[in-house]
Amino acid sequence: MTEQTVRESINEALAEELERDERVFLYGEDVGDYGGLYQVTAGLQERFGEDRVFDTPLSETTLGGTAVGAALTGTRPIMEIMFGDFLSVIADHLINYAAKMHFNYTDDTSVPMVVRTTYGGGDQFGLHHSQDPIPWFQNVPGLKMVAPSTPSDYKGLLKSAVRDDDPVIFFENKQRYEVTGDVPDEEYTVPLGEADVKRSGEDMTVVAVGGMVDVALEAAESLADRGYDCEVIDPRTVVPLDKETILDSVKKTHALTVVHESATFGGIGGEIAATAADEALFYLDAPVKRVGAPFTPVPFAENLEQEYLPDEEDVETAVVEALEV
Repeated sequence: MTEQTVRESINEALAEELERDERVFLYGEDVGDYGGLYQVTAGLQERFGEDRVFDTPLSETTLGGTAVGAALTGTRPIMEIMFGDFLSVIADHLINYAAKMHFNYTDDTSVPMVVRTTYGGGDQFGLHHSQDPIPWFQNVPGLKMVAPSTPSDYKGLLKSAVRDDDPVIFFENKQRYEVTGDVPDEEYTVPLGEADVKRSGEDMTVVAVGGMVDVALEAAESLADRGYDCEVIDPRTVVPLDKETILDSVKKTHALTVVHESATFGGIGGEIAATAADEALFYLDAPVKRVGAPFTPVPFAENLEQEYLPDEEDVETAVVEALEV
């Protein structure tokens, strides 16, 4: 094992996939010479050349269209959208073309492309550069969505995304690039669609997505001091969702709280809660709780943004409210 930051683990995953498969190439705004806004792709253009790691104009819709076209020719493009907020600009390419082509033709047509993008608040970037756009795409059949939390998962899941034959949106939380953790030295991948139990517990299942995993873990440690034993599940892949791991945990703890950074209204928490109601209702001894942002744009002001983002106290309150009913 080697300790790496999330930034380093993503960079290494990209380098290994570029080295492994000559069909893989990487492009986007400032990913080449500058190394990306968050320096995630630093050194890759120098190592692999300008034909395989290159910059593009500030035109997200062009990036989306060219990625779909390139994937259809048999290559495996990795495209970076600097801020996930601008996924809305390439939504037509993702939703109506990349996601549907496999279903639209009777042959083996696939669109093996990866869209890497950042998401989330915490930097006072305001309402156009701080959103969590995961809910925008969770209802699009044909798209896969990944939102890891640890350096090891970031690397292993990105490598799986590059090798997958379907279009994958790979969400990178802006606040986690400096987070460190052990990463295996040997070659490995993490399968898409498999959740990970980050903490075992008996009293409450807490499903937390992406940057909220550490929030849930910190809340779980605090709740343990108050006598509540929480199990924290990291889905890692939002679509396809590993329902089995979540439901198995709910059947053990008999309670469920879901935590995500996007607004509670219309978020993945509602889907997970509905799944528990459909398939594990009679195992539940407490109301299902959802912890997310309020249904409003992300504020600019630091104090308002901090109020907007879910935190450990929000999770603790939800868990205690459910278990003390």
